Amino acid sequence: MKKYLIISLLVVFFISCGSEVNTTETKEEPANETKVELTEAQLKNSNIQTGKIEQRTISSLLKVNGKIEVPPQNMVSVSVPMGGYLKATKLQAGLHISKGEIIATMEDQQYIQLQQDYLTAKAHFSSTEKEFNRQKDLNQSKASSDKVFEEAQSEYLSQKVLIKSLSEKLKLISINPDNLNENTISRSINIYSPIDGFVSEVKMNIGKYANPTDVLFELVNPEDIHLQLTIFEKDLSKVSIGQKIFAYNNTNPDKKYICEVLLIGKDVSAERTVQVQCHFEQYDKSLIPGMYMNAEVEVSTNNAFVIPNDGLVRFEGKQYVYTQTSPRSFEMQEVTTQNTENGFTQIIFADSGEMKDKVFVLKGAYTLLMKMKNTEEEE
Repeated sequence: MKKYLIISLLVVFFISCGSEVNTTETKEEPANETKVELTEAQLKNSNIQTGKIEQRTISSLLKVNGKIEVPPQNMVSVSVPMGGYLKATKLQAGLHISKGEIIATMEDQQYIQLQQDYLTAKAHFSSTEKEFNRQKDLNQSKASSDKVFEEAQSEYLSQKVLIKSLSEKLKLISINPDNLNENTISRSINIYSPIDGFVSEVKMNIGKYANPTDVLFELVNPEDIHLQLTIFEKDLSKVSIGQKIFAYNNTNPDKKYICEVLLIGKDVSAERTVQVQCHFEQYDKSLIPGMYMNAEVEVSTNNAFVIPNDGLVRFEGKQYVYTQTSPRSFEMQEVTTQNTENGFTQIIFADSGEMKDKVFVLKGAYTLLMKMKNTEEEE
């Protein structure tokens, strides 16, 4: 019995000792992971600069996207009103063309027939006109009946209408009727470019017959290209005609193109968006219709607390700044960031009043972050 009593006392003793050890361990304070302290040498060799943060007027940007479009009046679909076979062309997609330049040659026997009909009608008109004038004089002197004069007049007017209509048909296929005679009749016609621009698409190959409704080429004049932006309905009130917009593409985001809002659509799509047309202040040949663009719309300005971008660090998906608590000690604090402009970022504290009294790290914030993380790893 005495033996069992001794064993029980030993068990109670070891349990109480274990509890004291655990109690001592739980009383140790965890390291402060938001503070960092530098030595005199580290501070002297660092690029850290401190000071008060300031209030600045900073723009609020609305980021949208869209693509480059060409207005309908700058796009031309080339066809042949009378149809015909494509005899020759040098056009390829992307080729630059000038207004009045020959872009294709068409061939068809109906061109010959049209020229023949015009010259025949013109030749017949000469005798018809003479007969009309003769019958007019005779009718005035009562030497001929009114019926004969009216028949001559009808024939004269009909022939005149025929010549005029054939003349307009010749102009449709780029043949000048004033230069047409029996020696200039041709089985082929030339097609001339109606604009300065470039070829966007070639839809016909040599030797193929083109109907009057078929499109041979698509031409584009890019000098009046527009930027068509897609604006969500909720942001539409932030956009107005005449507003400045800065556009850029993903290939070269640093190059900004200045645009001006020209038109705002009046129709809301099923996706609750509205199309906004913007005009480039300066044409750039590198901008091609159909190219996707990003844009920043300057929607408002306000007086806000800002910090240089070098005083802001991003860690584990959050934004932080450092405040100086003593000449060599700094503390990391989480902030909410908003607009960025000209190397400064707007920051918001939970209590904005305390921002005026604190000294912030304005440059070299990442140096402190690296020091803090290295210290944690060493521990």
